[in-house]
Amino acid sequence: MKNTGKENQNNLDPVVISPLKNTLRKILWVLKEIAIALFIAFLITHFVACRGVVVGHSMDNTLYDGENFIVDRFSYNISEPQRFDIVVIEHPGLGCIIKRVVGLPGETIQINGSGEIYINGEKLEENYGKEIIRDAGAVASPIALGENQYFVLGDNRNNSTDSRIIGPIDKSEIIGKLWRTLN
Repeated sequence: MKNTGKENQNNLDPVVISPLKNTLRKILWVLKEIAIALFIAFLITHFVACRGVVVGHSMDNTLYDGENFIVDRFSYNISEPQRFDIVVIEHPGLGCIIKRVVGLPGETIQINGSGEIYINGEKLEENYGKEIIRDAGAVASPIALGENQYFVLGDNRNNSTDSRIIGPIDKSEIIGKLWRTLN
C-alpha cells in the first residue's frame, strides 16, 4: 500500500490535538472555578457580611480608631434594628459611619439640659455613653421619629457627628450591624 502522507496526517492529528484539548479543558475548568468563587465572594460581601475599619473616635470607649470589624449585612433583611445595636450606616453626606441605635421608629426623642436622653418622656437607662452629653443639638426639643427612622449616637457623645447633628437615619441607610471586632 502506498503511503500518501494524508494517512500520516490523519494518524497524527488525534495525538497532537488530544493534549491541546486536555490543556484547554483544564484551563476552562480553572476559569469556571475562579468565576464561581468570585460570584460567591460577591454574594457574601454584598448580602451576608463584610469587613470594615473604624475611622475616628466617635465610638470610643467601645470601638477605637483603626479597629477592624465584621458587619452582618443579612440580619436586618429578616429583623429590625434594636435599641443599642451598633450599626454601620451609608450616609449621603458622610459616607460610612458607625453608631449605636438609641431611638426606634415612632418614638419621640429628647436630650435635656443635663445631657439625659428621654424616649417618649421616660429617661433612657444606658451606660454606653463615654460622658455626659454637652450639646443636645436638634433634640434639645423633642423630635418624633418617622416610620422607618432611627436615632443614632456615637458612644463618645461629645465627639460624634450623629443624629443630633445629621438628623434621624432612615432604615435604607443602614448597611448592617456590627457582628464582631477582629482586633
